[in-house]
Amino acid sequence: MKLPLLKDREFDREWIITASRSSGAGGQNVNKVNTRIELRFSIPQSTLLSEREKQLLLSRLAHRLVRDGELIITAQSERTQLKNKNEAIARFYALLQRALQPVKKRVPTRPTKASRLRRLETKRQQAEKKNRRREN
Repeated sequence: MKLPLLKDREFDREWIITASRSSGAGGQNVNKVNTRIELRFSIPQSTLLSEREKQLLLSRLAHRLVRDGELIITAQSERTQLKNKNEAIARFYALLQRALQPVKKRVPTRPTKASRLRRLETKRQQAEKKNRRREN
């Protein structure tokens, strides 16, 4: 199943971006400039996502969601608000893309003949080593 490009959809109408003072080192800049960006996106209220996509996101991102299925992404590593905003948006798209990626079904395989022989050989060597220790 080919996923439609997430960046083609206009999510900017559905998320809420707020700025606040960043934490950590940075001197006066941190104390007076609102560079920390918080991007909030409500999955259940989205009109751009299908019901199937919403269910996938709610189950796969459950550990990242807060009340009522709201996803919060914060960015504060850069010194400017614009760079942090771009970083938050990029992380949002990457997170959604990863969560909506179909899970590959595992194809069960069997050990090769060579790997079975290697395992048995190391087992035999280990047993010989233990026997030699016992004799001494």
